[in-house]
Amino acid sequence: MNAPTGRLPTALGTEFEKYFGQRFSTAAAVCLHHGKDESCYAPVPPDAVVFAQSTEEVAMVVRLCHAHKVPVIAYGTGTSLEGHLHALRGGICVDLSGMNRVVAVRAEDLDATVQAGVTRKALNGALRDTGLFFPIDPGADASLGGMAATRASGTNAVRYGTMRENVLGMTAVLADGRIVKTGSRARKSSAGYDLTRLLIGSEGTLGIITELTVRLYPLPEAISSAVCAFPTVGAAVDTVIQTIQLGVPVARIELLDALALTAINRHSKLALREAPTLFFEFHGSPAGVEEQAKTVQDIAAANHGMDFEWTARPEDRTRLWQARHDAYYACLGLKPGARSLTTDVCVPISRLADCIAETYADLEASRLTAPLVGHVGDGNFHLLLLADPDDRDENERARDFSNRLVERAIRMEGTCTGEHGVGIGKRKYLAIEHGDAALDVMRAIKRALDPDDLLNPGKILPD
Repeated sequence: MNAPTGRLPTALGTEFEKYFGQRFSTAAAVCLHHGKDESCYAPVPPDAVVFAQSTEEVAMVVRLCHAHKVPVIAYGTGTSLEGHLHALRGGICVDLSGMNRVVAVRAEDLDATVQAGVTRKALNGALRDTGLFFPIDPGADASLGGMAATRASGTNAVRYGTMRENVLGMTAVLADGRIVKTGSRARKSSAGYDLTRLLIGSEGTLGIITELTVRLYPLPEAISSAVCAFPTVGAAVDTVIQTIQLGVPVARIELLDALALTAINRHSKLALREAPTLFFEFHGSPAGVEEQAKTVQDIAAANHGMDFEWTARPEDRTRLWQARHDAYYACLGLKPGARSLTTDVCVPISRLADCIAETYADLEASRLTAPLVGHVGDGNFHLLLLADPDDRDENERARDFSNRLVERAIRMEGTCTGEHGVGIGKRKYLAIEHGDAALDVMRAIKRALDPDDLLNPGKILPD
């Protein structure tokens, strides 16, 4: 294998400059911006950035980089949380944000085709007059290509699934510059290997997604939101488990602990009770939404829920969910100057209470500031481990805690990452979660599609 040097060959830079002009940059500020995400990891910039506007341009960049054995990293909006964008071996960053065209909306088939740089908010804006919407909502206004690459989910996953269930097909550029189209617009197929699912969650290591076709859903006739506080996190989690096991078709169930509530009250100027709290959202007919809310209210009351309030007013719902989406930045405000090592474990819903209880006991012993938020309707929760970047002891305690949390989740038949992806932060856990034989298969796939390890090297697979 010819290893990349991490330096940009002069001939390659000249080719890019000639073709892309001002859409090719080696400026330090531009490279730094493209060498970091929202994670706690220090930036690692690429050698240069190309701003692509079409699949053919991406293919050209990849072909040239393949010829010179230079790494290529795809960039969408920079909102990932596991160091996905870090140019660990230098190379070229391909910025896809200019590929932001909604190619087609087919309301009769409930699907849309978009370029990879289209963000979820932009897609839903384009759908405004169709009566349809795209439900996957990771919080950040991420690009659809990036969401597919990291197998994102978010607050609506408990009802609508993740990107895995909502991408029908895609166009991608392979490591040698070949363009492949995967899947179709049919709702099912038994034709060959499922290359669409192979590329979803591959984090740009097997191919660069440039276009994708996604499922759409009818806008619910009625939507209501509810909020309910609890005396303990355990009581809140029991309410979640009972709601799911009873089959209530709730669209969102989000848990925030008392510390997270303190943070969002300050950040979003709310006045919610600062106690473990569940946020709910219900979709359906007016009668169905009311029935769901009343059923959940009864379950919450049986678990000593307090201040159960529900509303169908759009402005109230928007304010509540905007506060939830801003929780990451709100929690950073609890400890100014700190960075967050954000955990992302997911466990079977029946083990959620045990996992959180053990985690809280561990957290108390670790002496760390770590608010909890989570998409607990599908067993996924996050702790934001706030640590001073200059405090070595605090950072070591945070890393040790994170390690134990992952081991705990895997012991409970869960996963080290429910939605953020592996990146550089979770690579060391894959052998524990999947075993050596499965890792050998993953490595074989990587070698087959990218033998020179040029696509986003150093991500997902352990060395």
